[in-house]
Amino acid sequence: MTTSTTYIDDIARHARETRAGNWFSRAEGWLDDRGKGAWIAAMVLGFIFVWPVGLAILAYMIWSKRMFSGNCAATRTRHSYRAATKSSGNSAFDAYKQDTLRRLEEEQQQFEAFLQRLREAKDKAEFDQFMDDRAKRRDDAGDESENAA
Repeated sequence: MTTSTTYIDDIARHARETRAGNWFSRAEGWLDDRGKGAWIAAMVLGFIFVWPVGLAILAYMIWSKRMFSGNCAATRTRHSYRAATKSSGNSAFDAYKQDTLRRLEEEQQQFEAFLQRLREAKDKAEFDQFMDDRAKRRDDAGDESENAA
């Protein structure tokens, strides 16, 4: 029995599509990240260019309650956090999951603190450069006025 490379490529392509999500879920995520205004803009553009597409987006927004809820991205984040903290029934796994989530939150806080320090250092370096340039210009202007006199 031999394995066809075409068959393997088809499996790999399917695995890649599954990992990245299909076009609909990627588009939904993209619009959710940009908020309710993006959904409304997509709906209006759908009505302008191909009215059934606009009607389908409107129906989807009403059916999924995106039209009447708050921020789409905040709702999705709240649902994913709830799913992450839900008990699986296995206490050892739940303890491991809780420890891992705690560790990841600590790493995120440390990384955000690092980024803040990096921004502050960059701002200080830019300010110091500005002050040096200003002092240099002042010195150059002073030298020119002495040469003119």
